[in-house]
Amino acid sequence: MTTADITIRGAGILGLSIAWGCTLRGAKVCLVDPYGPASGSSGSIVGALSPHVPEKWEPKKQFQLESLLMAQDFWDGVTEHGGLRTGYMRTGRLQPIATDNVLKLSQTRSEAAKTLWQGHAQWSVIPSNPANSWEPRSPTGMLIYDDLSAHMHPRMACAALVAALRSKGVEVVTDAPDVGKTIWATGAQGLVDLSKDYQHEVGAGEKGQAALLEFNMINAPQLYADYLHVIPHENGTVGVGSTSERYFEDPKSTDEQLEDIIDRIRLALPVLENAPVIERWAGLRPRSRTRAPMLGALPDRPDHFIANGGFKIAFGLAPKIADVMADLVLEGRKNIPTLFDIQTSLQP
Repeated sequence: MTTADITIRGAGILGLSIAWGCTLRGAKVCLVDPYGPASGSSGSIVGALSPHVPEKWEPKKQFQLESLLMAQDFWDGVTEHGGLRTGYMRTGRLQPIATDNVLKLSQTRSEAAKTLWQGHAQWSVIPSNPANSWEPRSPTGMLIYDDLSAHMHPRMACAALVAALRSKGVEVVTDAPDVGKTIWATGAQGLVDLSKDYQHEVGAGEKGQAALLEFNMINAPQLYADYLHVIPHENGTVGVGSTSERYFEDPKSTDEQLEDIIDRIRLALPVLENAPVIERWAGLRPRSRTRAPMLGALPDRPDHFIANGGFKIAFGLAPKIADVMADLVLEGRKNIPTLFDIQTSLQP
């Protein structure tokens, strides 16, 4: 058996993406997950890849911008090698504008985007079109449209990564010893374990609930209305979510909070009023104490690294995280923003 250069523990979106990035650079990768690929929050049903607002620029937002701009090539390459579609579509996002104050702020952000997004994308304020049933209701009659936002089906994306890795001879195995350098991408349970190791809260799982509706709006933009993401998948479904629950009894059960989400989105978007609910989903998303991903080398464990805490933005950041973790682990180059640095999250 060929000895691995890298052992990656966790086959969610970050573990799979980092394995793919390292494999493309010629590394021998052993990918380990006792529960199988996308068994945690990466097996969800929403999949919004959306930017932060273009203002108060910081390294976190720059990192996200670069990752969103890398996404098309990254996911096209995954499909090319593995033969499976990821559901990735950069069709933009529409958001209703509720008040005149928000309208003024949105117009200011439109100007800021011209500089901060470096001409790669636009943030626009546009009039709503009453004839377009896919537009959410807007009290001001105006909408925000940005063409940087994209979306994908999380399960399709993870399955496509598994297929691409298999094309390079990498399989997800349920058990294996640490060989070579080890990257821990173990999601919510990994944050709990780190918190125990360092005797303070590093992060934890935060529950989310989402619904999948049967409704075909392929090639339509995603929506953000009433604080909810509405994602029209290419397989003829629409993902809607999600809750954010720090306190809960059962991480995998759905309840009246999800029913409220379904009711709210039918009100905000009447075209979905009669769309059947074909799945209700709940799971734990890994939320670090800083709400930012945790990347880097563990200070007290030589050759051990962390890639965790992606929370709600892991799929959007995955291409860039795969790149910087390959830089760090394979080449010793550190290109990680301070906010994402594991040293920041490990501080009491």
